[in-house]
Amino acid sequence: MVIASLAILVGFVLLVWSADRFVEGAAATARHVGMPSLVIGMVIVGFGTSAPEMVVSAMAALDGNPDLALGNGLGSNITNTGLILGITALVAPIAVHSKIVRRELPLLFFIGLVLGALLWNGSISRGDAFLLLTGFFALLAWTIVAAIRGRGDSLEAETDAEMAARSMAPRKAVFWLVAGLVLLVISSRILVWGAVTIAQTLGISGNRSF
Repeated sequence: MVIASLAILVGFVLLVWSADRFVEGAAATARHVGMPSLVIGMVIVGFGTSAPEMVVSAMAALDGNPDLALGNGLGSNITNTGLILGITALVAPIAVHSKIVRRELPLLFFIGLVLGALLWNGSISRGDAFLLLTGFFALLAWTIVAAIRGRGDSLEAETDAEMAARSMAPRKAVFWLVAGLVLLVISSRILVWGAVTIAQTLGISGNRSF
């Protein structure tokens, strides 16, 4: 139990750190190849910050723990939209100036309804998975198009300022892109192993078929 708890702690810290390096490397690499700032902000950074949840859920599913994968995906979204935004708004009001971000808010609500409907019968089938993935890639395509057409959006200026503050050479950017991804996989393995070991010790099963 002690080793498993330590594995969760080490895995979590390494996961957060490697995710940050991965996003910085990916964003800097995209900038060096000429990708528009708005696309970097909405796609690379936007989806890259979800890399820890995606990798942990993937590792959990591959290890035969679908409950852990599902719980991680849902829990991270609840935490991001509820806890993190709530605490941030308590510290200082959040002003949403980007028109593109405001257009995405109804989509967030709609996707939550769709997922709730798919989970209503207690399982996610391969057909459900196909539907979710189709929606994801459609949303990704829409996001890229909106970012390309949304030149001058306030998010573009914010991304430019952030990228200028964290600029790095091309080789360094590629290094952190690859190293960050590798460390993401390693840290997620450590984290999943620790969580599963503790769950098994406490008699909690995570092998239901979702």
